[in-house]
Amino acid sequence: MTRSAGTTDPRYAATPYPVPAQAGPPQAAGPAQGDPVAADEARAALHRLRAEVAKAVVGQDAVVTGMVIALLCRGHVLLEGVPGVAKTLLVRTIAAALDLDSKRLQFTPDLMPGDVTGSLIFDPRTAAFTFREGPVFTNLLLADEINRTPPKTQAALLEVMEERQVSVEGSRRPLPDPFIVAATQNPVEYEGTYPLPEAQLDRFLLHLTMPLPNRDEELGVLRAHHAGFDPRELTAAGVRPVATPADLALARAAVSRTAVAESVLGYIVDLCRATRAAPALELGASPRGAIALLVTAKAWAWLAGRDHVTPDDVKAIARPTLRHRLRLRPEAELEGVTTRSVLDAVLGTVPTPR
Repeated sequence: MTRSAGTTDPRYAATPYPVPAQAGPPQAAGPAQGDPVAADEARAALHRLRAEVAKAVVGQDAVVTGMVIALLCRGHVLLEGVPGVAKTLLVRTIAAALDLDSKRLQFTPDLMPGDVTGSLIFDPRTAAFTFREGPVFTNLLLADEINRTPPKTQAALLEVMEERQVSVEGSRRPLPDPFIVAATQNPVEYEGTYPLPEAQLDRFLLHLTMPLPNRDEELGVLRAHHAGFDPRELTAAGVRPVATPADLALARAAVSRTAVAESVLGYIVDLCRATRAAPALELGASPRGAIALLVTAKAWAWLAGRDHVTPDDVKAIARPTLRHRLRLRPEAELEGVTTRSVLDAVLGTVPTPR
């Protein structure tokens, strides 16, 4: 896909949320807060991830942060953007920098559910069926162009994403930990796509938009390729593991201990309830959406070096956490209303606790 120099789709022109600041000095920890030194080291390792990913992917710091938050929260990510903005490269680079196993599955109209989860294969030598694992048995699954496959195959991911297991012939097979799905999606107005059902959209923790690079960033991409950069050879590009699954486990434990005041809990509930009452929406954020906003705000606050969540943390991560869980009324769409404008109105009208 090509675009003229002066045209930019506004949906892909800017990141939907800011990037949390680098963690400051270690904060005092009480007896119940675990090992603060280990938590600070884990936080520093995850911050180093940004610089490592930048060796291969230019200008996507906010989306990298969203991916880290998803890993901290054991959540899944829906990446949306026009072709050619490095969605696939981003996921592969994050997996390499975190020393995680990753697999890529290209979703096509003829893909079958067994191609996703795995299936029983008859072995004539033993006259028995054996289970052949599908690509979901990994740490980071790149579900490429997920909206190019029919709903029957999309539904194969529902149990995988919610239960983190595969059930075949009554047998449950757990997936590795960590496990997240990073699904890429082309805009639904493109030909040959199937809109994701609401039940599946609600299982994604975050919906992140991959923006088009600005001019300087695009020049940097061209310079790297002119100098010999090969996106298929990340090791040659200097990408090395800068964090480990052990760092991630420590970070998750620290995030779980992040304090949330009762007033902030009430603020999260009020935001979600306000979306259900918005006249432009026929579907607002569910209680699962409120839980998602709670856990992402805790991860956001922890990455920023705080041991408690503020209302600003909730506001910062609310859009990518909630927007894919909202459905506009048809008449509102005709009037040019977007889920982003509805969320902006909700965030601007719901009283912020002090």
